[in-house]
Amino acid sequence: MQKLETVAVGGTFEEFHKGHRALLKKAFEVGDHVLIGLCSDDFVNKLKKPHKIAPYRKRLEELKRFLREHGVLERAEIIPLNDPYGVTISKNRLDAIVVSKETELRAHEINEKRRDRGLPPLKVFVIDMILAEDYFPISSTRIWLEEIDREGHLL
Repeated sequence: MQKLETVAVGGTFEEFHKGHRALLKKAFEVGDHVLIGLCSDDFVNKLKKPHKIAPYRKRLEELKRFLREHGVLERAEIIPLNDPYGVTISKNRLDAIVVSKETELRAHEINEKRRDRGLPPLKVFVIDMILAEDYFPISSTRIWLEEIDREGHLL
């Protein structure tokens, strides 16, 4: 498959875990340039997560470390995400969005908003949720609750 020029992916990337890594790997697999929307501290507060979220700066550093270790930092553009859509509903130079099963509906909502604005729809790549040892999805909340570690191992 020929790579697309620019793809988008977004998230809080809290407790940077195996599921986040799979999402990002898919984005770099399908796109030459990857726009990564990283939820801002203000946006995180509006999400009303059931646990404390690390500050933007800390999540950004962890994200950059992963990208550097995988040799893709120069292909990434990390931008603060202040709402659920970010640049996906305003930027015409996007070809696709990569989401997890959990956020697939948001991708379709984004495409509806793009159509309303006269922008072409994005190709949607959906990855399955990455499961922990107990066959339930890995999530930052489960890690925070100390049910599992970042690799999905039971604690």
